[in-house]
Amino acid sequence: MSEGAKLPSAIVKVPLLSRFNGVPPREKKIGRGYSVGEVEAVGLTTREARLLGIYVDERRKSVNEENIKRLLEWLHSLVKGEASLGTSSLPKIIIVKRDRGRVFKGKTMSGRKARGLLSVKYRYTHNYKWGRKQKERLLHKRHEARRHTGGD
Repeated sequence: MSEGAKLPSAIVKVPLLSRFNGVPPREKKIGRGYSVGEVEAVGLTTREARLLGIYVDERRKSVNEENIKRLLEWLHSLVKGEASLGTSSLPKIIIVKRDRGRVFKGKTMSGRKARGLLSVKYRYTHNYKWGRKQKERLLHKRHEARRHTGGD
């Protein structure tokens, strides 16, 4: 391979679509990434592969011998220093508080506004609302009468 050779793309079969009457428009195409079976056949785990910059498509289950050969060639050229390392393709970790199976909390903007949950820091908690209500009670601001003016 030449100096600074990039990671080869994975080759996958084209799905048979009914609009092509069961005949694919071409035999193979460039896929999203290598399957877990192909990565493990080379001797890597999915985490190690992603650290090397190899894209791993966990949804694909097929193992293509051509992809295994391409990966092995790239790894050998990487060891020799002929190929360049790709950027890490590990996904960014996004931490989101999961809903704890409570009743519907009004996830629309109007519902969150009505419940006092529009603070960015406390969007998924009631702490903001309870703290605000307590302050209004201490200041005698008629916090309960601010909304829903009708009734008994």
